[in-house]
Amino acid sequence: MMWNRLLSLALAVFIVSIIVVGTVSASHLDSDDKMTVTVIDDARKTIVVRGEPQRIVSLAPSNTEILYALGLEERIAAVTERCDYPLAAADKPKIGGFSTVSIERVIAIEPDLIFAAPANSEEVINRLRTLGMTVVILDPQTIDDVLHDIELVGRATGQEEEASTLIEGLQARVETVAGTTTENHDGRPSVAHVIWHDPLWICGSGTFQNEVITMAGGTNAFGSVNGWSIVSQEEFITANPDYILVSSGSGMDRDEYDAIYNYIIHEPRLQRLDAVRDGRIYVIDADVVSRGSPRIVDALEEVAGYLNPGTTRAGAPEEGGAARSPGFGAIVLISALFIVFLIRKKE
Repeated sequence: MMWNRLLSLALAVFIVSIIVVGTVSASHLDSDDKMTVTVIDDARKTIVVRGEPQRIVSLAPSNTEILYALGLEERIAAVTERCDYPLAAADKPKIGGFSTVSIERVIAIEPDLIFAAPANSEEVINRLRTLGMTVVILDPQTIDDVLHDIELVGRATGQEEEASTLIEGLQARVETVAGTTTENHDGRPSVAHVIWHDPLWICGSGTFQNEVITMAGGTNAFGSVNGWSIVSQEEFITANPDYILVSSGSGMDRDEYDAIYNYIIHEPRLQRLDAVRDGRIYVIDADVVSRGSPRIVDALEEVAGYLNPGTTRAGAPEEGGAARSPGFGAIVLISALFIVFLIRKKE
């Protein structure tokens, strides 16, 4: 009698487990058996994505880089004229500029998901939503925000595993940089990042450049300034940063000519700066260090290498999947094994 009761209990657990699993799976399906995902975007709006999107439009270069990093290139239907990385993005249909999106072109693409940014303008975004389009806004302000947005895009597009793997790799690289900076016992050098020279524009707090500098082991020579700001030559000379980073890439020609770099090393009044005298001026790609994309970690590694000479440079780890919890599938398996055990025990 006792064995019969145990067997009945095990069968009941097994049946309930199957029902629970079915319920969990169904919670992600709508009436048409299409995947339905609900996400909260960076504008704090709740967005429902119905079905796995096959025609995705990106309205920002950083969004495009995230999509490519997740292996979604075949599903990208259009991008902006400013989306220049990776190089394959140049072959995608264009829907206008970053801040001059053509709503007509977007409509013609017939997208089932759009990734936008605040710079696209509230008017454009609201218009697209009024037309019934699904729009997710990405607006990362920190490296952690970039990782969060990679996860968000992964969920919205059905690429959750790819997003998890990408995030794991990026986090490992950031941790490697953190370990590298602890090896530097010479204190935290001051760093100025110059994005233009006429007049002198520098990066203050609240920017990706500021976070890269501090995470790489330095202090922003203009950390008291908020955002991007103009400073005079006198202020720059007074700050006398240990290192100077100058932007290249956007706005520069392809002959490795850099107006900002040449200005700093040739301007007579700046020759007294320690960084100029000791050759601690480094050119960094403006797009890499200013876009909220996976390449921000490339910038972090690059700057950490400049500020911590003699230490091991960070590098991308080998690809690997994250460990997974057993989940409900394990419950069903355990229940089934328990039934088999009871039957054999009774025999």
